[in-house]
Amino acid sequence: MKILVINGPNLNMLGIREPEVYGNGTYEELKMRITDHCVTRGAEVEIFQSNYEGAIVEKIQNAYFNSVDGIVINPAGYTHTSVAILDALKAVSIPCVEVHISKVDSREEFRQVSYVRYVALTTITGKGFNGYLEAIDYLKEYIENGSKDTKS
Repeated sequence: MKILVINGPNLNMLGIREPEVYGNGTYEELKMRITDHCVTRGAEVEIFQSNYEGAIVEKIQNAYFNSVDGIVINPAGYTHTSVAILDALKAVSIPCVEVHISKVDSREEFRQVSYVRYVALTTITGKGFNGYLEAIDYLKEYIENGSKDTKS
């Protein structure tokens, strides 16, 4: 099983950026946790981060041609603004799970809007780095056993 983890703008600044919201863990630590988790689950993983919307769209499109089985995506600030990322996810029809480190529903009002949520199987928020691991497990179960009805 091949999983693509996509991270949007400013996530490369984890550990520096608003530690009271995102914690003290660094982006490198997040990548290590994701990689280790995928190894224990028998999944191949590619982790990608960009501050540029077009690069994220291209990565999603390329996932189709690279036979990716599932996508875990934290669009970060693009969550609330990017119809282009939504359209790319719709175009490739690869199962995806939206994840956010913070509990976005408890933050500023504009963060309540998520375009990705229209296509995501589920959205996992407020669980820190563990949310990514939960998203990977959710995707793996979905792909191997069919759809799930529960939302996180």
